[in-house]
Amino acid sequence: MTLPGGPAPWFGLDEETLRFLEVHPARAISIPGRGWRDLGDSVMLFSGSEREPFFNRLTAVRWPDDPRAFDARLEQASSLFDALDRRPYLWAIPGLSTPSDIVARLSANGFVDQGGGYDMILLRDPADTHLPGLPAQVTLEHWNCPDGADRERVARDLALVIGESFQIPEGRRGGLVSEIDLTLQQPRFHAYLLRVDGEPAATGERYTFDGASHLSSIGTRPSFRGRGYGRLITHQLAVDSVAAGIDLVYLGVYADNTPAIRLYEGLGFAILGPRSSDMLLEHPRS
Repeated sequence: MTLPGGPAPWFGLDEETLRFLEVHPARAISIPGRGWRDLGDSVMLFSGSEREPFFNRLTAVRWPDDPRAFDARLEQASSLFDALDRRPYLWAIPGLSTPSDIVARLSANGFVDQGGGYDMILLRDPADTHLPGLPAQVTLEHWNCPDGADRERVARDLALVIGESFQIPEGRRGGLVSEIDLTLQQPRFHAYLLRVDGEPAATGERYTFDGASHLSSIGTRPSFRGRGYGRLITHQLAVDSVAAGIDLVYLGVYADNTPAIRLYEGLGFAILGPRSSDMLLEHPRS
């Protein structure tokens, strides 16, 4: 296991690896009814049932610099989204996405930055970070391909934690249970569920495949916050990833979530590259 090294902001990772890390999250969350396709100059994630832009996007965008060629490619992409009855949505990362002024060009075509965030990559062996043990009333479960009865129960409990942690509307909770149930059947998916006196309190996930671990959905229900559970789960996700022989361990965080960024930095993660721009079409040009 050799964690990335070298100077910021890319820590010695080459262009091929950086593109791999752009595509890996889209591949990770593909389940029946939701898939990805490599278009060569970008990667499309599409959901047949979910309309949220997060599940219907282009990433790893490498479009031409020539203005006419760029406009033609944008028109093709917009037509694809129209055919799928989805709003055009692109993730752009300065220094990786091309052309270099892609955010300005998209803005000129009616796209609006939804806030964006950072990728953070593990640079320090998590074994070097020592955390206190679990209190007597706290248990941490690790689930990977549970059987039918356990899977249904775990899916409901995870949906409860994720729904409250990320303020997912009640109307989507049923669909969230089904989504988690499908995801739990994938060998690459590992779910961690922290309970306090048996009550679901916090969670985190990792998708580990093809030499990388994508850490995701790290959250704590509001009534259990302030006790260090997010830090504990993130540390365990990193420890288990490294123990599996993985040297590319990464996660995403919203740019304005300063407390989470500081927490991850304290566990050996560092911001990889500049802030991304999540560009959603809001004002189509006539």
